[in-house]
Amino acid sequence: MANEVLPSWAYVPWNLTVAALLLLIAVRWDGRSADDLGLEPRKVQSGLRWGGGASAVLLSIYLIGLAIPFTNGLFQDSRADISLGALAWETLIMVPLGTVLMEEIAFRGVLPAMFRKRFTHHANGPLRADLVAALLFGFWHVLPSWNVSTVNPVFRDLLPGTLGQAAAIAAGVIGTGAAGMGLSWLRNRSGSLMAPVLMHCSSNSLGYLLAWIVQH
Repeated sequence: MANEVLPSWAYVPWNLTVAALLLLIAVRWDGRSADDLGLEPRKVQSGLRWGGGASAVLLSIYLIGLAIPFTNGLFQDSRADISLGALAWETLIMVPLGTVLMEEIAFRGVLPAMFRKRFTHHANGPLRADLVAALLFGFWHVLPSWNVSTVNPVFRDLLPGTLGQAAAIAAGVIGTGAAGMGLSWLRNRSGSLMAPVLMHCSSNSLGYLLAWIVQH
């Protein structure tokens, strides 16, 4: 969301600062441990395995979608009509450091850990914590979804105008909320935040790369 309201040069340092502050709040104020936050060093290897495997599956799905004419249009995004240098900046710096790190620390690390503490005495407390965090993750993407109907011809042709914009926002919120639950599952299954970080990076950066290929 910060990329919609901040100058481009401030995006990465701002989000890294936010991520650090969230971790400080979780540890110092709420008493969360490294393991609670998915940052236990001994579980990084597990996170790499699960995140790498999930990313490979995602790449296969992307390539199938790119090869099928019916779904190929989903990769036609005017935001990817940029130079090779700009593509490298977006996929290697902006996405992992400016977007993914902060969002994963917030929505798969800090918030679920803090919600779990408050849902300790509720039935299915961990599931509730993940659901609330995923819902917030979905609403976090309202602004990024705002212009999808204007930059993607599939959305623009299918539902033009205000209706298309509303549909794009709704799809963005629901889709990212569901993705948030999938990323939470990866984090819980692996025990490490590394798994959803890898998957999230792959989702965004590979999507950007394939959209760039389609544009060129």
